[in-house]
Amino acid sequence: MNQDPRIATPCTADERTTLTAMLQFQRDTLAMKCEGLTPEQLRTRSAAPSGLSLLGLVRHAAEVERTWFRNIMGGEESRSPWTRPGATEWADFDVDEADADEAFALWRAECARARELVDAAPHLDVTGTFGDTTYSLRYVLAHMIEEYARHNGHADLLRERIDGRTGE
Repeated sequence: MNQDPRIATPCTADERTTLTAMLQFQRDTLAMKCEGLTPEQLRTRSAAPSGLSLLGLVRHAAEVERTWFRNIMGGEESRSPWTRPGATEWADFDVDEADADEAFALWRAECARARELVDAAPHLDVTGTFGDTTYSLRYVLAHMIEEYARHNGHADLLRERIDGRTGE
């Protein structure tokens, strides 16, 4: 984590630009927290009884990107690559045998697909549904910022535990 690679969010942009820039900043923060670590370090658990790890957070981020953007907003029926028969609901956090390169590649692909879907939406009032609930794109973007921000706090603590590095 040498130089901060993130792009500052604009302070006076329109709503779509502000929301997408803030979401990208949060995505970049997670990537920055994982930068330069070995697969073993990425699998390092926080503290018992928690099984939280940076690699688990990356896999989880791929899952929430896929679920909210592909499935809910895009109407696709994309299934998790990590949920296997008999696996727990939170299989994305089960990283004992996880491939770090695969996880990062999938996460980046899901982020790219999410950006495509957002860019293609004519406005932020476009909706998608999950079960009986309808969500606007505006809600999904705000939710995703919140999701990443919460987990980036976890990532900061995990990174500090691994090698002592701290920072936003």
